[in-house]
Amino acid sequence: MKSGVIQLSDVSYGYGGADLLDRVSLGLKPGSFHFLTGPSGAGKTTFLRLCYMDLKPSGGKISLFGKDVRDMNRDDIAHTRRRIGVVHQDCRFLDHLSVAENIALPLEVADRGDEAQNLRELLAWVGLSDRDRALPPELSGGERQRAALARAVIMSPDVVIADEPTGNVDWEMSQRLLALLVELNKMGKTILIATHDLNLIRAAKSQVSARVLRIRDRGLQLAGSDL
Repeated sequence: MKSGVIQLSDVSYGYGGADLLDRVSLGLKPGSFHFLTGPSGAGKTTFLRLCYMDLKPSGGKISLFGKDVRDMNRDDIAHTRRRIGVVHQDCRFLDHLSVAENIALPLEVADRGDEAQNLRELLAWVGLSDRDRALPPELSGGERQRAALARAVIMSPDVVIADEPTGNVDWEMSQRLLALLVELNKMGKTILIATHDLNLIRAAKSQVSARVLRIRDRGLQLAGSDL
């Protein structure tokens, strides 16, 4: 049996003395595809940040790739984070660098700039070959999202976490982004997407075996077939 790449056991997290998430448990297996839903303010982004070690839980245990986060030193955390690609909701870029330079930035930070030969192929995969020299302010919403996805996967992570990746794009672009995420999943990547778009989830279910998680009343539950 495969162990979970991300494992949460009775995890709690709160702000100002009040729990936002209370005793949440979840195991994401290698190659799985999950959506995370819930109303605004329920804790979707907080949950994702716990999964990629941007936040520490106030209670419970989180294991990544079989190792307890509490036992990791700074080098362990840095190494583990490279195995998780994150598409943030706000898609921040360095505006003075080109699209290609922004996408390649994780390689430079990790001192793996010699691997940038994959950049051309990656730009073509997300449909941005002709925008490689553009600056971020010149991009449309859909182009920014595709650039953010390319940046998230340039290190060839095992897990891709995306926070509302289709929140600011039209339906056609949502479908295009979904197709890229489904393709990553078929390559063996574990995918976790936070979204409020139930139509996107329905569209995904016809393409991939996706499970839907819902944050409600500070807990996490598996959504039924009522989507």
